Amino acid sequence: MKISVCMATYNGEQFVVRQLDTVLQQLGPDDEIIVIDDCSKDNTVQIINETYGNRVQVQVNEKNLGAIKSFEKAISTAQGDILFLCDQDDLWEEDKVAVMMKAVVNQNADLVIHDALVVDGNLEIINPSWNDYNHNNINQGIFGNILKNAYTGAFMAFKKELIPAILPFPEKIEMHDQWIALVCMMKKKKIVFIEQPLMKYVRHGGNVTGMKKRTLSTQIKGRLRTISAIIRLKR
Repeated sequence: MKISVCMATYNGEQFVVRQLDTVLQQLGPDDEIIVIDDCSKDNTVQIINETYGNRVQVQVNEKNLGAIKSFEKAISTAQGDILFLCDQDDLWEEDKVAVMMKAVVNQNADLVIHDALVVDGNLEIINPSWNDYNHNNINQGIFGNILKNAYTGAFMAFKKELIPAILPFPEKIEMHDQWIALVCMMKKKKIVFIEQPLMKYVRHGGNVTGMKKRTLSTQIKGRLRTISAIIRLKR
């Protein structure tokens, strides 16, 4: 099965090579990495092109679209049978791909998600489990996951057959990873959770996703928009 790794970048020159190196060492020659750069103001694109050449496909948005639309673009471009989502500044453990592909094959998973080590910018461990650190409940169901998303995109891999169900991402959903998980639940797809931490998930304040604190009113509005999108999905 061909693997597509989908990455969104923005001003990632300090970290992106470190991350891509941990990804590439686990891929075969027929697998692909698709990077959608969201108008970086630094040398992210140049560094990727100079380091990896044609081994990594880079597309640059004409204007800043944000993480959700950038990942949508990467997913829609992917040609693989299994898609892995990837952030620019984490580090994959050396057996991540093998462990997740085993779950796809042996357990016939449609969506696989794993746990991760939480580390700081110096790669010092903050917590051995992101799910513990973030108080996630993977088994909380649709309503629970609307209230608090427990699915992190950078930990996900899923079958290409899901793409028509999840794309295009509805306008104004809170995050793409939450939407992917909710669609899988609504469509009764098989979700497999791997307790093993298969990544170092870097929390340093410069991450593209996952660091912004939102007001209560913004959270409520976002959840209402997500509920509206789920209702439309059922039709």
